[in-house]
Parts: sequence; structure tokens; C-alpha cells
Amino acid sequence: MRTIRRLIYGEIFVAVGFVLLAFLSLFFFFDFVDELPALGKPSALDAKVVYEVPHALLYVGLLMPNRIYELLPISVLIGAVFVLARLAQGSEYTILRTSGLGPWRALRTLLGLGVVFVALTFAMGDYLAPLADRTAQLLKARYQGNISIGQTGAWLKERQPYSNFSVNVGSMSSQGELGNVRIFEFNNQGSLVSTLTAASGQIEVDDSWTLRQVQRREFDTAGQASARIVRSALETFRWPSGINSEMVSVALLKPETMRTTDLFGYIRHLQANGQTAQRYEIEFWRKVFYPLSCLVMVVLALPFAYLHFRSGSITAYVFGGVMIGISFFLLNNVFGYIGNLNAWQPWLAAASPALIYSVFSLAAFGWLVLRR
Repeated sequence: MRTIRRLIYGEIFVAVGFVLLAFLSLFFFFDFVDELPALGKPSALDAKVVYEVPHALLYVGLLMPNRIYELLPISVLIGAVFVLARLAQGSEYTILRTSGLGPWRALRTLLGLGVVFVALTFAMGDYLAPLADRTAQLLKARYQGNISIGQTGAWLKERQPYSNFSVNVGSMSSQGELGNVRIFEFNNQGSLVSTLTAASGQIEVDDSWTLRQVQRREFDTAGQASARIVRSALETFRWPSGINSEMVSVALLKPETMRTTDLFGYIRHLQANGQTAQRYEIEFWRKVFYPLSCLVMVVLALPFAYLHFRSGSITAYVFGGVMIGISFFLLNNVFGYIGNLNAWQPWLAAASPALIYSVFSLAAFGWLVLRR
């Protein structure tokens, strides 16, 4: 069995690597083409800093770990289908069956290989991809100006014992400098107490915010028929807060490029401050279940080893494997949006594609392998 495992594992690893390299080359080209309009333009912060071809190549290269994370399950399916179909076409798999490789032993062998790809996908998506994506965003901020966080900026909320705060951060520089900060303070009755705008700011080590060029307005309605507004202009203002730089970075990064632990911490922050966390909960569970889809892919590929091939028909089966992989990728995204719109249980919305394809793969295994 050790020789059989070495044969199958080696063939599949080579095939998966080749398929993954082909996909990455394609996406690298498309991502680089997207960067071409920005080449030669000076930074919004420093006219001497120009975004050039080496910077664009480095930026696109830093996006590749996240591409690997997204494409690895599909590559596992295509590579495994190709190897098993080729072994079946050349009657090599028939020889392996007569050597003692029964259906259940073959399933256990492929699941062992799938565990390796699960670990690789998890490590890529939870460690290397978030770090590379954040580095890419900071690189782009350095050569193209501040990172804009959406059209209206990043919105965060914090609840303190006597006040509630809504915080809007317009942009963040590559050095962590905040720009266009707005803070709205409400009392526990929901009335607006004060507003603050700052041209720039910095989050300190103790998570307090040091804001500069501050314009503050305080609304005093105590004993007054109408509100009395007190305006003040300050060079610096220190705002004690529990919102740290990682939470602001979360608003900057896409949820799918965040670490699982960062997503979990941000979800708890949103829930503690009475904000909806449905989108982030679905993404959290997708991060949990997505690496496990590699197990589903190898089980889907196993029935291809028991098909009877004619000359040249292997191409059609490999193409079918490609279509199955693409459909899984699309369904995984669609269920995330549907679950968010219909307020499904986050774990159910994230796990549904893997469950559907698991049932399909086991049914195919039972019909083609066990019954036939």
C-alpha cells in the first residue's frame, strides 16, 4: 500500500501543481492588466513618488497567495480527475484494484491526501494570504496615496458606560495615519451630545486616539428651550477608546482576506455594540468550511477511476471536472449572498455548498463504485 500511495500521491501532487500554476498565470496576467491604467501616475501624497511597472508587478505578486487559497480546491479536483481518469484509461487502475486497492481503501487513501490539501489551504488562507494582501494594500497606498475605505469611509461603533459613539474614518495611509476622522457621541437616551471632526489622527499603543486639527461641537440642552452649541478648535485631542488599529484595518480589508481569529474578534466587537454581524459571521464560517472542500473534491474525483474510457474520451471527463469545480466556486459565493439576504444561520449558509457536493459525490461513489 505504501507503494500505491506514493504513486497516486505523487501523480496527483504534480497534476495539481500544474493546474494551479496555469490558473495563477492567467490571473496574474489579468490582475496586471488591471494595474496598467495607474502606471506612471504620481502619488496623491507626494508628486515625486510614481507608480511604475516593478511596483505593479510586486503588487500583483502579493495578490497571488489569496488566489492560491481560492483556486486550490478547484485545482485539487481537476488534478485528481485527470490522474485517476488517465490511470483508468491505461488500465493501470485495474491493476491497482487487483493488487488489493478496494473501493473503501481507495477512498481512505484519497481522504488522506485531501487532509494534506486541507492543511495547506487553511495555512494559505489564514496566515500567508492575509499578510500578503495587507502588504499589497500598504504598497498601493504608498505609491498611489491614502487607502480610501469605501465611498463614505469605514464606520465603527463603540459603546461606553455613559455614551455611545459612531466613528467614521475616511482613509488610512501606509504608516497607519488616519484621515478625515468624524466622531458622533450620543447619550444613553439616544440624543446627540457632541460631534468631532479631525483632519488626521493616530491610534496609540494603549488604543487611545490622538487626533489633530480638531473641530468640536457640544450640544447643551439642559435647562434650555433650545440647544446651545459650544464650538471649540483644538490642535490635538485625545479620545480614549477600545477601537484598536486592527479593527480599523478590518474595515479596510475584505472579510474574505482576513484571518479567522480577526474575523471572530471583530464579530464579537460588533455584537457587543449592537451592530449586525451577519456578513462577517457567514464569512467566518466560510473560512472554517472552505479548506474542508478539498476533501469533497477528492471524493468527487474517485468515481472517475471506475469509468470505462474510449480513446480520446478522457478530455471530456476532465472538462466535466473543470465544470464541477467552477460550479462549486460559484455556488459557494451565491449561497453567501443568499444567506445574508435571507438571514440564514451563518454556518448553514457557509456549509451548504460543501454538504450538497458531499452528498452528490457519495451518491456517485455508491452508484459507480459499489453498485456497478
